[in-house]
Amino acid sequence: MLEHRFSVAPMMDWTDRHCRVFHRLMTRRARLYTEMLTTGAVIHGDRQRLLGFDASEHPVALQLGGSDPCDLAVAAKIGEDFGYDEINLNVGCPSDRVRDGRFGACLMAEPRLVAEGVAAMKRAVRVPVTVKCRIGIDDQDPEVALDVLARSVVAAGADALVVHARKAWLNGLSPKENRDIPPLDHDRVYRLKAALPDVPIIINGGIASLEAARAHLAHVDGVMLGRAAYQDPWRLLAVDSELFGESAPHDAMKDVFAAMMPYIERELARGVRLHSITRHFVGAFHGVPGARAFRRHLAEEGGKPDAGVNVLREAIALVGDRAAAPIAA
Repeated sequence: MLEHRFSVAPMMDWTDRHCRVFHRLMTRRARLYTEMLTTGAVIHGDRQRLLGFDASEHPVALQLGGSDPCDLAVAAKIGEDFGYDEINLNVGCPSDRVRDGRFGACLMAEPRLVAEGVAAMKRAVRVPVTVKCRIGIDDQDPEVALDVLARSVVAAGADALVVHARKAWLNGLSPKENRDIPPLDHDRVYRLKAALPDVPIIINGGIASLEAARAHLAHVDGVMLGRAAYQDPWRLLAVDSELFGESAPHDAMKDVFAAMMPYIERELARGVRLHSITRHFVGAFHGVPGARAFRRHLAEEGGKPDAGVNVLREAIALVGDRAAAPIAA
């Protein structure tokens, strides 16, 4: 399960293709995920805009939101044809929009339907099909709910299960509150792994460092970082060495930016605005003199309609060369 040993979580409005290219330049081994895309958008929308990605992003997975098995199969095949390495079904998002569309975390209450969707996707594609879920929703007993869902999707052919170790409260909590208020229960995910020793289980939720990731890997097959990877991307510079015993693509964040400049220039030439890319860089420098000036310059200049790559170069020049704080801090 080395291919799932470490991954960056799919996050709405965050893990777009620019973000993923940035993350890939810090780690060759992390598995990257798209933002969740609904089956309707994939089937009927502008596929190149929604699904297009840079070849450097591999291995990269497409996360789908939906509940109709036929639509899931069609969308999964489209994703496979675009070159994605994995299709992941979202059974964990708690937003109202998702619930109203009968997908996301509310599907924890419909394990049979989820299994039918997984089976349909497995028939349609050759790449792995995985499921990302919660440990339960609302008043469900996580001991029962997670076990029933997991066994259902595994029987349907799911190749791995990513478990966000919190309940989702669909009534009374906002999506933002659902990221923090329901208590974490990592031990519940450990028990699932013990009960399903042959099934790859990846843990997600409240993991803030690679030190914590290593501790979880004593109990499960893989660790998925969300906000910690996005808000403090400098942590990713140590993933390959700390978790895979391999060298990182680049030694320092300034080297990462140097390597990313050609990509940024190509995107700007295509009409992409600089801020669409640089918004992912806010947390790039940690404990380094000039980090605040870097952020301020990008905020003040990067959003201008005519902002070019020189704005980023100027921002980077404001940052000192001292190494960042230890990764596990």
